[in-house]
Amino acid sequence: ATPVIQAAKDATRTIPIVMAAAPDPIATGLVASLARPGGNITGLSILSTELAGKWLQLVKELVPGATRVAVLAFGPSPATLLLFREMQAAARVVGVQLQLLEVRGPPELDSACAAMKREGAGALIVQASPLSVEHPKVIADLAAKHRLAAMYGVRVFVDEGGLVSYGPSLLEMFRRAAVYVDKILKGAKPADLPVEQPTKFEFVINLKTAKALGLAIPQSLLLRADQVIE
Repeated sequence: ATPVIQAAKDATRTIPIVMAAAPDPIATGLVASLARPGGNITGLSILSTELAGKWLQLVKELVPGATRVAVLAFGPSPATLLLFREMQAAARVVGVQLQLLEVRGPPELDSACAAMKREGAGALIVQASPLSVEHPKVIADLAAKHRLAAMYGVRVFVDEGGLVSYGPSLLEMFRRAAVYVDKILKGAKPADLPVEQPTKFEFVINLKTAKALGLAIPQSLLLRADQVIE
């Protein structure tokens, strides 16, 4: 993730660094461009900011009556600001208001979820970050406790009881990162290896969670899902 990659970049400009899932490596200054990174960093970009519109569209299909959508982020971080900016633009098109709640760790999660409900959030979008991915079950359980229909950027949350996820396959991205390591160990220079964008996306629905929330998943979404957990 961006803070870790930035720390590695600050420590060395010569040892090759392979990113596995950087949100926006150009905007955060990690590489000069995707085609020609230019330094000692290359790898994969998760492009979560470009998924903002898709997440909001899926949320509106899941909860058509939602007029206010909460966004849970672990921050502050440059990636959070980039994501929220993109989501605000998409929200105007979809016709919902956004409520951003930034937390610094699990102890703040319960009060954040309570604040979402208090402000009338009809659904929740959870930003994938190093901290959030470390605590998928805690976040999924709290969303269920506060009866929030939650959309996640990676499927690990749905495997732990979350409602739905749409985003790049992290498993595939880490496999691709290993290919970069192999190329570099064989003599390739990071500066000459283009940064890859995700090619495999997953849409996963947890029907058990939907039933617990009393939420009827539209057939159109079930048909588009890559996996339905029953």
